[in-house]
Amino acid sequence: MGATISPPPADGVELTDDGLAQSLTKRHIRMIAVGGAIGVGLFLGAGGGIAKAGPALIGVYAVTGVFIYIIMRALGELLIYRPVSGSFAEYAREFMGPAYGFITGWGYWTTWTVIGMAEITAAGIYVHFWFPAIPQYVTAFVVLVALVLLNLLKVGAFGEAEFWFASIKVVAILGLIVGGTLVAVFSIGEAGEQSTLAHLWNHGGAAPNGWMAVLLAFQIVVFSYQGVELIGMTAAETKNRDKVLPKAINSIPWRVGIFYVGSLLVLLTLFPWTEFHAGESPFVQALTHIGLPAAGSIMNFVVLTSALSSCSSGLFSNGRLLKRLASDGVAPARFSTVNKGHVPAAAILASGAAMMIGVLVNAVVPDQAFIYISSVATLGAIWSWLVIIVCHMIYRRRLTRGEVHESWFRLPMATPLSWLVIAFLAFVTVILGFDADNRIALYALPVWAAALIGGYLYAKPKIAAREAAAAAGAAQEPVTSPSAVAAGTGDESGARLAD
Repeated sequence: MGATISPPPADGVELTDDGLAQSLTKRHIRMIAVGGAIGVGLFLGAGGGIAKAGPALIGVYAVTGVFIYIIMRALGELLIYRPVSGSFAEYAREFMGPAYGFITGWGYWTTWTVIGMAEITAAGIYVHFWFPAIPQYVTAFVVLVALVLLNLLKVGAFGEAEFWFASIKVVAILGLIVGGTLVAVFSIGEAGEQSTLAHLWNHGGAAPNGWMAVLLAFQIVVFSYQGVELIGMTAAETKNRDKVLPKAINSIPWRVGIFYVGSLLVLLTLFPWTEFHAGESPFVQALTHIGLPAAGSIMNFVVLTSALSSCSSGLFSNGRLLKRLASDGVAPARFSTVNKGHVPAAAILASGAAMMIGVLVNAVVPDQAFIYISSVATLGAIWSWLVIIVCHMIYRRRLTRGEVHESWFRLPMATPLSWLVIAFLAFVTVILGFDADNRIALYALPVWAAALIGGYLYAKPKIAAREAAAAAGAAQEPVTSPSAVAAGTGDESGARLAD
């Protein structure tokens, strides 16, 4: 349902069935995968996490990273089975039914709209480091306009920008880890003389505010990992995806170990956890404390690019997702079109316009904007990851019945690990209710759910009509049709099995 006829290739660009250009290369995907795992949640949110949980935050990042890897392996198996623009929202429609496809698609679009608001909020905070007189909402507005313009360019331009955004983050974190280690080992300066591994258990212990505070930190950590699933949105526009995507997913464990656990271990060895505060980047604080204010400014630039990178990725994701929803008949048809550069320009503009709400939030409650927005975004992440796991479980059941073809990139011990992930996601949802600041996400949940369910009920007759038309067309389609050939090769345009 909803597949569009591919226009003839132009300018030597290979196109997908949706008219999108397959221009993302191996280096683009690797860095997009890295960028998805290193975002503003680490650079800014980790300050609040340290202040709340103390050194135990390192363990929270490590534990959550294990669950993230399981989720991504499940998504990877589905992506190799059938790469498609719209990713797990489309899998939800296929494996769970049109209602879940609608709710997941629009829910994920809303989630990334909210995340985009968090990122432009963070950008305002970072710019405030240099220019305290500039209001957060002004920076948020300028940043959003610039990133919308970037995403209107060809997808290769987006990939190139993400490559350099992510490269800056990687170099900066590695530089901090190596430099911080040298400072500690050779007792360089006052920070080096005072550094000690004992900071991890002194000053009140590993969990100085109690283990309940550690549990509450899972919200911050889950938000930090939000975006790692974005690699699924790039699948349809990736060259050599059967090789590139699995390698990118398999790199997640060492990325978590180095960038999250490694960086926090260095920070909390150099300085006691009491030196870090919510609303401030621990990386900027650390370099400033070392006595290198210029380095602090450089790191502030790095974390600013991180926010720009994540928001740009959100616009990329939302543009493709809104296009898929339009192609499936559950969004205005004008959003299904692409411009001459094979970019869903109308969908990107609409997604950017929705993120303008973040500018308003920054104007009204600048001090609480980040935590309010990140809490709501965390709930969206939990739903998206839950859908990935459930779709994977249904896919495996259908595979045992011979109803779908097998993906060679498989999740080991799928059944027990899937249930373990579901239990973890349920735990994080419950934990949200125990924190006054994060509780706003649960307050927003009924409104969000009512809007999505109401939207589906309104669109249900049209969806049913399109499903019936698609089924009738599939029944009349000759076996030698292009879609049938594609189904045999596992390409995006492959026909889906009827439930």
